[in-house]
Amino acid sequence: MNRSELIAATAARCGATNTTADQVISAMQSVITEALVKGDRVAIPGFLTLDVAERDARTGRNPRTGEPIEIAARTVVRISAGQALKRAVAEN
Repeated sequence: MNRSELIAATAARCGATNTTADQVISAMQSVITEALVKGDRVAIPGFLTLDVAERDARTGRNPRTGEPIEIAARTVVRISAGQALKRAVAEN
């Protein structure tokens, strides 16, 4: 499902216009992004949890040449599926 399909499905489910659904999805995306940038955890119980994690620097290998390469430390977003979402997917 791409963004326009998500907007259309959300609008149909809520009985709203596509424009309104797009604004809601954009607002939700902005709120989640701002929270993660501040280092906050975002949890939607049963659905998913997003948080920020630090990855240490490490040595990897170039898959083409096998040479060791240094991978810099960085900040990443961790996403964890909630139990209700896991069950729903597992049942189908």
